Amino acid sequence: MLAIPALDLRDGHVVQLIGGDYAHESIRLERPRDVAREWSHHGFHRLHIVDLDAATARGSNRQVVRDLLADKICPMQVGGGVRTDDDIRSLVDDGADWVIVGTRALEEPAWLEETAANFPGRLIVAADVRERNVVTRGWSRQLRRTILDVVDDMRGLALGGLLVTAVHREGLLQGTDLPLMEDVAEASAWPVHASGGIATMADLRALDERGIAGVVIGMALYTGTLDPRIVAEEFAQ
Repeated sequence: MLAIPALDLRDGHVVQLIGGDYAHESIRLERPRDVAREWSHHGFHRLHIVDLDAATARGSNRQVVRDLLADKICPMQVGGGVRTDDDIRSLVDDGADWVIVGTRALEEPAWLEETAANFPGRLIVAADVRERNVVTRGWSRQLRRTILDVVDDMRGLALGGLLVTAVHREGLLQGTDLPLMEDVAEASAWPVHASGGIATMADLRALDERGIAGVVIGMALYTGTLDPRIVAEEFAQ
């Protein structure tokens, strides 16, 4: 299993939000490129970059993303406000190894099917899940499909992976939703990445045992709850 540090971008800074709430920002770091280099220095081999401002239509950190991709520190998966084929193509051209698509991919299955065919193996579908229900648009809209319904609907698409965030655990450092992640891993034809609530090495080992391919880690690394060197050493691939 691969551990992947998260770089969530807001106003040109790397941040961590409690529960995804913009009013509850607990971490703010300047110089995202230095943050990315530090994670690479610790031994991590992939980074997860999300433009929170673009995702919520508050602005854009596009130049920051370009700078991070230009450094070519390690493979990167990039998302946040990706809504068109042109958005995807631009990120790929700038050097993104994978592009994360969320709201539109989940709300418009026909668009996802066509776009996945245009970019085979390059798209990671990000599904935010609250108690098995999929939520979109910054967690403000609940779809009528559970995460397992979504996995079934996407079957056969040439995706690069599926990222499942347990939003009811996000930023709380209270452990992940193991039954949820186990069920998704068993149902998915693609590598599954887990996110939300991860706080201990036991959490990571439990996810590894359940067939999770990657874990996106934010708060636990930025607060020092998890030692980055130990995490990178055990979960480098």
